[in-house]
Amino acid sequence: MFAPARPVRAYERVVEQIEAAILDGKLLPDQRLPSERELVKEFAVSRSTLREALRVLQSRGFIQSRAGDPQGAVVQHFSTDSLRGSMAALARVEHLTLLELLQFRVMVEAWTCRLAAAGRSDEQLEEMDREMAAMRAHIGGDSEAFAEADLAFHAALARAAGNKLLEISGSVVHDVVLTLVSSKITASRNRRKQMQESCERHARVLSAIREGDPAEAARISYQNIVDYYSVYLVAADRQRLVDMGAAFGADPAAAAGSVGS
Repeated sequence: MFAPARPVRAYERVVEQIEAAILDGKLLPDQRLPSERELVKEFAVSRSTLREALRVLQSRGFIQSRAGDPQGAVVQHFSTDSLRGSMAALARVEHLTLLELLQFRVMVEAWTCRLAAAGRSDEQLEEMDREMAAMRAHIGGDSEAFAEADLAFHAALARAAGNKLLEISGSVVHDVVLTLVSSKITASRNRRKQMQESCERHARVLSAIREGDPAEAARISYQNIVDYYSVYLVAADRQRLVDMGAAFGADPAAAAGSVGS
């Protein structure tokens, strides 16, 4: 019934209390913590234990601390950077396969497109149009500039979905997937054609979002990922990616055909 009790180190108790105070609003952004001397006394721990706790809190993005600062650490404004970094590191440390990442990306992006189609504002649609135009402007030109415009389009799309976790997750898995296949993409003999096809895929998603068709936006998003990335998968994994299509209303024959192309 019960699991063995986990011994808790003193610095973890300090981390828990300061973190809770920040999350509960008892400590606000830009507010300073008491000095190290005061905290050592209040928590009844050694200076080394306190500094370890402050290092952990800083790594999690809660505070900005400098050892020995007589004025105390500063509470940081909330940022998604630490979460983004943790997710990216987890994907690499756990040695996730390209198939696993693509399956996750399909789920994240399909729902992102679905939500964007259902609730985007006119201003958000205009932002996506601008990023789409920027992608087209770089076709056949600077690959890095094209990639940045591509990323900006996905970011605008995620903001239109109105879900911060989808935005963060989508950005991380997008970056990790591209890292895995970047050398193969760079080696492509026809980068201009590849850019044109990428723009066409984005345009189809944008059209469904413009028309306010959530189901079609999700289906196209799924199909785009199959079309672009299936070539980098072994046959068995390609089929597993195709098999996901039913959940998004995709035609199995069409998906399978794109895998073989």
